[in-house]
Amino acid sequence: MHTESHLDILESEAIYIFREVAAECERPVLLFSGGKDSIVLVHLAQKAFWPARIPFGLMHVDTGHNFQEVLDFRDATASRAGAQLIVASVQDGIDRGLVTEPPSGMRNAIQTPVLLEAADKYRFDALFGGARRDEEKARAKERVFSFRDEFGQWDPKNQRPELWSLYNARVAPGESIRVFPLSNWTELDVWHYIGRENIALPDIYFAHEREVVDRGGMLYGVHEVLPARPGETPFTARVRYRTVGDASCTAAVRSDAVTVEDVIAEVAATRITERGATRGDDRVSEAAMEDRKREGYF
Repeated sequence: MHTESHLDILESEAIYIFREVAAECERPVLLFSGGKDSIVLVHLAQKAFWPARIPFGLMHVDTGHNFQEVLDFRDATASRAGAQLIVASVQDGIDRGLVTEPPSGMRNAIQTPVLLEAADKYRFDALFGGARRDEEKARAKERVFSFRDEFGQWDPKNQRPELWSLYNARVAPGESIRVFPLSNWTELDVWHYIGRENIALPDIYFAHEREVVDRGGMLYGVHEVLPARPGETPFTARVRYRTVGDASCTAAVRSDAVTVEDVIAEVAATRITERGATRGDDRVSEAAMEDRKREGYF
């Protein structure tokens, strides 16, 4: 007798969500950064529509502060999938006066107007994202189909019920939904699935030698957008990245994990969430993520 595994159930749910959006929405797009969660989304989308190609494009909001290894992997993945890659540039938004470079140098907060402008330009009515409820408390409030108003904003008190996994994708002109097929996955689920499906990832996710600085107890890779400050002494450490965001706000963790199995063992033993351990932009305030999401962040 065949018994479905936990991963089979999660995979089936995600595939159902992809197909539901493709059936109900006119112009969906998958937000794709080249990080592990969005790579898993592309893999699931390919399964959902095989043997046809993915029936929507990929879009990356490029802050200009990304790790080059991740950008190279992003381009290669889009090419292999035969999907159109749209790059919405934050630097271009700064140059045009759409957004202003913050004094901190962290560009995460100013991605939102660039994302909303691109969504409006291409008339996207559904945007797939790789957010999971276990990542951060604001994301735990989010529905699988997260309604956004005509300004692209999120109101946690104005969301639609999803009883029995019935999703409402109906939107008026100018409105949209953000769709999160990995909502019910955990970081450990993602890594188990990567291992089961033999999904390739950027090397940055595995242990390697990197020049870093210790800043507030977090190890940041020395980078052109994050140079050592006066008084800081860079040193070489064996690290990996649990999550991949901007080089200016994403820290590494000490690690000897060089295989997927090693990473699974490491994640299973940790008691700190991936964003809690590595994302400096989430430490701005207790409600940093929720504030950004209300404004239209992914």
